[in-house]
Amino acid sequence: MRWRGQRESQNVEDRRGQGGGGFRFPGGGMRFPSGGGGGRGGGIGIVGFLIILGLMLFFGLDPSTIMQPGPQGDGTSFPDIRLPPQSQPDVNPRSAPDKPLSRPESASEDDLKRFVSVVLGNTEDVWTEVLGSHGRRYRDPTLVLFTGAVRSACGTGMAAMGPFYCPADEKVYIDLSFYEELRSRFRAPGDFAQAYVIAHEIGHHVQHLLGIAKQVEAARQNVSERQGNALQVRMELQADCLAGVWANRAGERDDIIEEGDIDEALGAASAIGDDRIQRRTQGYVVPDSFTHGSSEQRVRWFRRGYDSGDLNDCDTFNAESL
Repeated sequence: MRWRGQRESQNVEDRRGQGGGGFRFPGGGMRFPSGGGGGRGGGIGIVGFLIILGLMLFFGLDPSTIMQPGPQGDGTSFPDIRLPPQSQPDVNPRSAPDKPLSRPESASEDDLKRFVSVVLGNTEDVWTEVLGSHGRRYRDPTLVLFTGAVRSACGTGMAAMGPFYCPADEKVYIDLSFYEELRSRFRAPGDFAQAYVIAHEIGHHVQHLLGIAKQVEAARQNVSERQGNALQVRMELQADCLAGVWANRAGERDDIIEEGDIDEALGAASAIGDDRIQRRTQGYVVPDSFTHGSSEQRVRWFRRGYDSGDLNDCDTFNAESL
């Protein structure tokens, strides 16, 4: 990826060394699927949960703020969720960047921070242009760097959850050590694999701005657990597709795509499919527990967004087949 010399976003808040005390919660992992059986997409398990709960109490964090999926009921059908039509520009201005916190950094840490700042900056430029063509105003999110644990408007996030987006404060949270896990644990190396992770979370921000996330959350409160998982899969696959749209536009607009970059993104998308992770962690696959989609689905929807570069091609909610 040709990122050096590109514009860096100023919407980066560095909280590394703050809150989590630099302590890495055990097990690593990511907010993407993490195995598990017939429950809600699996997860870290009861033992891991108790360990994390104890660590939260030790570090003075409120266990009640651990982020959980929205409640789900006993409905019987999926809602008709569509991408919003073109409309007049939103009157809300872009959000002002938070003042970053200073922290001594090693050369490698500083380089990685610059990289994610460039990727974030490019998503700002691309989505401002894309949403503008649909009569919408894009509000820049903030990217928060943290170590171990972090407080957000959605509750306490932990490194074990991996990168996540919080719509309540419009911030993306990432512990940069996740990238080492992406390379070694998930065997998905490369700078564009790292860029894909950020672009996926920014995809959730786009869903938030378009009102899609709110519709999905409301719908999940009125359907069964299985149907709620299916809705969440469509939500995640749409974020993958939106990440593909960004990659397409960034390549055309700024010529940052190098040979092999898209293969790196597709490799990351495949590595974090529900089926692949479940098969590796528990030896079998439970499709009803999927919350992010299979490896094949994640690759397909990223590729769909990348091939077309069109926001309208990312309507996973009305797609007959995923």
